Amino acid sequence: MAVTTGSFMPIVSIQPVSAHLARKSLADQVLITGWGSHGDGVSHTVLAAWPSHHAFYTSHRDAYHPLILAETIRQALTMLSHAAHGIPLDHRLGWETFDTSVVTAALSTHPGPGTIRMTITHTEAERRRRGSSRFAAQVMVTRDDEPLGIARVRYIAHPPALYDRLRGVHADARASTARALALGPALDPAERGEQTPLDQAVLSPVGEPHRWQLRVDVTNRIFFDHAHDHVPGFVLLEAAAQVAQAESSAAETLPTSFDARFSRYVELDAPCWIESLPVRRRELGLISTLVTGRQNGQEVFSIRVTASERA
Repeated sequence: MAVTTGSFMPIVSIQPVSAHLARKSLADQVLITGWGSHGDGVSHTVLAAWPSHHAFYTSHRDAYHPLILAETIRQALTMLSHAAHGIPLDHRLGWETFDTSVVTAALSTHPGPGTIRMTITHTEAERRRRGSSRFAAQVMVTRDDEPLGIARVRYIAHPPALYDRLRGVHADARASTARALALGPALDPAERGEQTPLDQAVLSPVGEPHRWQLRVDVTNRIFFDHAHDHVPGFVLLEAAAQVAQAESSAAETLPTSFDARFSRYVELDAPCWIESLPVRRRELGLISTLVTGRQNGQEVFSIRVTASERA
């Protein structure tokens, strides 16, 4: 997806955002700060502030990790599903697709939080029988009034009774977290990149080219600030980012886009095997690869990640 400035509609007023509407347990992990309606029933503005220093998001040299944009969008859509679309707080939300592109030059860190502005238009809001809802949203993002990124997201919300039937023995988040596989070895720093510390490594080597096992640390409070019954999509995006780094010969890679499809829940108590096609060099300094996950003999997600290589 190409990032353009687009147009932004006026808003009526800005309302503050509480942490529980963003589905975060830790208040210091909440990135969104306020929201307002455009009055047309489908478009909203959400404001956010990014921290000047963060253990995960500012780990890249002089730049925010691109996944800060993905998390900011996730929080915004979660909040709007409750505050603007009336989805009860006990409903369970999940991504179906998540496609996003970022302007890497706009990711540079500098003193002060800056102002992140998202213009979000829900192109679909379908209420289904038995209480589920399916949404499609387009997101345009600026930072200090300069283009930052865009996204297209499809997600679904299930009521508790239906979600529990769908998930079966995995429905209980605390029990599923307790059954998570023990951590395997991490890739060595030369493969995972010096910007990724051991506690954020999400790939384990299996001794085969272009293949790894997903490594999920449920004690990492950035990935799991509360108990989950499955591996969050955010962790799978980070796995794709780390695959790009492992497949590159550059000292550091910075993802510029993710085109993700989530076809099944990735369980915490079974190995998930990560595979990638050999890197395709799109142009000087820009690489792309398709990353897929398989669990219990079935494909569970696919993510095409594009990244810029930095010396």
